[in-house]
Amino acid sequence: MPRPTAAQLAYGSATVVFSTLALLLLSQTRTGVGIAVIAVAALALGLLVALTAPLPGVSHVTRRRTARRSGARAALGARPHVPAAAGSTAPRVPCQHTHAGVSSEGRVSEHSR
Repeated sequence: MPRPTAAQLAYGSATVVFSTLALLLLSQTRTGVGIAVIAVAALALGLLVALTAPLPGVSHVTRRRTARRSGARAALGARPHVPAAAGSTAPRVPCQHTHAGVSSEGRVSEHSR
């Protein structure tokens, strides 16, 4: 689960504070049990608001369109298009680079002592 954004924390905190004040003023409760129930309800409401606040990044409409396209592609049995390197049929293998003639093994052992 990703970390909450600043907006989510702000919305959730504001919801907890304002809903607690509103419920305490409207219910006019003075018992400890009533205050505890209101506090738990306000925390649950704040958590709900924080989790349903929009996340930054791709819009909801774009996510829905992408999901529909991939769902239709999967239903047809088609594989997703992966572009290949121009004129290459062999798989790409990363190579190991050395810096100024020093092997990477020598540098690792130098700092590992």
